[in-house]
Amino acid sequence: MSERHTAAADTAAAAASRVAVLPGENRAARRALLVCLAAGITTLLDQSVLNIAVPVLGRSLEATPAHVQWIIAGYSLTFGLAFVPGGSLGDVHGRKGLFLIGLSSFVMCGVVAATATHPDVVVAARLVQGAGAGLVNSQVIGTIQDVFRGLDRARALGLYAVTGGVATAVGPTLGGVLVGTCGPGLGWRLCLLLSAPCGVLTLWFAGRWLPASRSSTGRNGLDWWGLVWAGALTLALMLPFIRTPDDGRGAALWAGAAFVAAVVFVVEQRYRVRAGRRPLVHPSLARSAPYALGTVVAMAQFGSSLAAGLVLTMFLQDGLGLSALVAAAVSLPAAVAMGVTSAVAWRVVRRLGAHTVTVGLVLGVLALLAGAAATVTVPLAALPFVLAAVQLCSGAASGLSISPNQAQVLQHAPAEAAGVAGGILQMAQRIAAAISLSAVSGIYLRGGSHATDAPRVAYAQATLVCAGMLVVALAVSLVRSHGADRGHPRPHTATGDPGAGPAARPLRETS
Repeated sequence: MSERHTAAADTAAAAASRVAVLPGENRAARRALLVCLAAGITTLLDQSVLNIAVPVLGRSLEATPAHVQWIIAGYSLTFGLAFVPGGSLGDVHGRKGLFLIGLSSFVMCGVVAATATHPDVVVAARLVQGAGAGLVNSQVIGTIQDVFRGLDRARALGLYAVTGGVATAVGPTLGGVLVGTCGPGLGWRLCLLLSAPCGVLTLWFAGRWLPASRSSTGRNGLDWWGLVWAGALTLALMLPFIRTPDDGRGAALWAGAAFVAAVVFVVEQRYRVRAGRRPLVHPSLARSAPYALGTVVAMAQFGSSLAAGLVLTMFLQDGLGLSALVAAAVSLPAAVAMGVTSAVAWRVVRRLGAHTVTVGLVLGVLALLAGAAATVTVPLAALPFVLAAVQLCSGAASGLSISPNQAQVLQHAPAEAAGVAGGILQMAQRIAAAISLSAVSGIYLRGGSHATDAPRVAYAQATLVCAGMLVVALAVSLVRSHGADRGHPRPHTATGDPGAGPAARPLRETS
């Protein structure tokens, strides 16, 4: 490993080693971070909790497969698309007001979805709820950037990544307990309502502890057309899996539409750069190979993880006829393993550097392949136990790859784009999740229809697709690690801080 790369790994490891302690000596800064973490947990837990309840929700409201896919994937879609404009608006108009607006809409739409009697209402509420979550989390990233600097900022971002990952892993267990103890009719509604008390409590603390909004005198130079074309590209990739074409011509039309949207997006971004205007994706981010490669790894890993968790819960309940509580028990080992490996991942980073992510991805691929093989070979009675063991390995793999990869990505963000690097990364992950959730759930819902044991074959097919996404991430991670070993330029901040900029403004107590 090169001397430069070893130094970068030591810096990331040092930040991670202190992640259990809230960064910063300013009490107001620590309070602001607690509010940010609470908001992140509330919004990121919401989707994973609902995943376990999707089968009973569909049966309760007589939802079609397309409804189910939109309920799950639509949240990630609007979450991702709202992230960058939310961050830009926060830069101009201040963050506290937008945080309160986003979280309030998130809570209210959760109540609307929980009390709905028609699947269309749930779909619409989840779309607006996802946009609210994106608005909130963009202010979270911006607030952390404003409040902390140097190593404290790296630690705060690390805490945000770890708590979000653990919340995502714990969600299915909580959802299974709610559905199992309260019954299918009430259980899925309680899953949607779970975010309400958490959100209200977070709103109260946010009003007291978040720093007062500071408006900028500059203009909001957000690239709205870039955002429109990014959304069009995402929809063109999603819709073929939600609406099955009658023949190959429909798929070809959607593929053509995606190609056109991608070309127009690239042309529009280059035009804005030549015109001296800010594009949606900062050009220096695209030119930074470590950042671009790490973002691709994050997209593939995040999409694969969410999609694999969704089809597992659908298979256990609809395919095997198990209760939501049993399905939650099968998913529980993943949450436990992820929590443990996330806590010790810094030790592995200290020894392996960038190769830590590669090791985690290898373990993840092997776990998914083992799960697919076991699904079609293991006797039905033993299958839940085998899948629980597979989940243990998958959770450990996620803990080794998610937070270390994010730290590496943001560490290599160019200094002139440090402020938007986190927002672009989050947007990319959520868009990847929207596409992956719609595609993989569509494969499961329509797969294996001509097989004798259709649900098992369909689940194996969907799992292999998730494994394929991780293989792509693994290949990209190997390329990045090889480049790091050859010696990339030093990270853009001497402290290893992902996005260190001007000194953070001191906070005054707002309560």
